[in-house]
Amino acid sequence: MKTEAVWRALPRRIREKISEKELEQVQEIRLRCGQLVFLKMRDRQYRQLAECISAADLRETVSLLSAYSLYAFEEELKQGYLTMEGGHRVGFCGKAVMEKGEIRTLKQINALNIRLAREQKGWGEDFLPDLMEEGRFCHTLIVSPPGCGKTTLLRDIVRCLSERMLTVGVVDERGEIAPLRDGVPQMDVGACTDVLEGCPKAKGMILLLRSMSPDIIAVDELGRKEDMDAVYEVLHCGVKLIATVHGYDFADVERRLQPLMQGKIFERYLFLSNRNGTGTLEGILDRDGVVIRKGEEI
Repeated sequence: MKTEAVWRALPRRIREKISEKELEQVQEIRLRCGQLVFLKMRDRQYRQLAECISAADLRETVSLLSAYSLYAFEEELKQGYLTMEGGHRVGFCGKAVMEKGEIRTLKQINALNIRLAREQKGWGEDFLPDLMEEGRFCHTLIVSPPGCGKTTLLRDIVRCLSERMLTVGVVDERGEIAPLRDGVPQMDVGACTDVLEGCPKAKGMILLLRSMSPDIIAVDELGRKEDMDAVYEVLHCGVKLIATVHGYDFADVERRLQPLMQGKIFERYLFLSNRNGTGTLEGILDRDGVVIRKGEEI
């Protein structure tokens, strides 16, 4: 994982307390004005640095982050986050400046959340045979509670499909699957993958169908009614779908995606948890809920 960009963006005195190598074990860095530096580690443990963040520290970090393009920085502030080199994401809190009911920018930044991006290449290869039937990819739904690796797994399955010369269209509404910087995906999603970032999932799926002729469409976190309506458009065009959703078990997914579940749209359900650490496989089921593969630790 490339952590150099994150390390360079930290306030100088914080860089003196944590090495770039140590960052490899960090999942999130929280910088809050007047508070200690708070680290969320990859093993889901928490650590504090005995350094209190000042307003000057935050100004230094914001200055470092915005140096590559002041205009782009202003545009990204409207969304509340920006994507760094390597796919890392920085979220901002501060005073919102409103214009006609919309956020025009953020000022007086008082908190930053730096989320370090992860790739786990090869993870998807292990599952792909279970997601195929008679040589074709099945409509697949990856299910897990937050923080259990479903987006990381989705990304690597997309890469695996793309390497098999299947055209994959990714609707990356929040820039978490394959975040773009200067138009270039910061995570490896394969040479046959097209990424549409910042577009609502429902509109993005329709746009990709009309413009990019995908074999497969990938989206993260289905849930809205309009998302489900767009899924039917994908199916009617003969395009395969791989998606994720927050959930704990089959019954939970039925409550969240009732119309799709009643129609038995998905042919495979892949359940993850953090029971034995992030990325624990609970099982892979077919469209009728029959277990294809039992759970195991990944």
